[in-house]
Amino acid sequence: MTIPAFVIGTILSALYGVAFHLLLGGSMIRLILYVILSWIGFWIGHALAEGLKITFGSMGPLHLAFATLGSLVLLLLGYWLSLVEFNKSQGK
Repeated sequence: MTIPAFVIGTILSALYGVAFHLLLGGSMIRLILYVILSWIGFWIGHALAEGLKITFGSMGPLHLAFATLGSLVLLLLGYWLSLVEFNKSQGK
């Protein structure tokens, strides 16, 4: 992994998180959540493609297709989990 590939991947995954936030809206906390989830999913997807020796959709040393897929999966999972609302009066 080269430094330029790492920088491009980090910026691209942050843009995925920002775009997801623009699509769905929400508070500043959700924006931060989406960017962090996108970073994590992006690098997990990249690592999986690297470990499985998958070269489909690669851009230099960066496995862009699987990294993007990992980012999207984690963003959707995080969005789904963030829909849970806690009712404080339920325990009384």
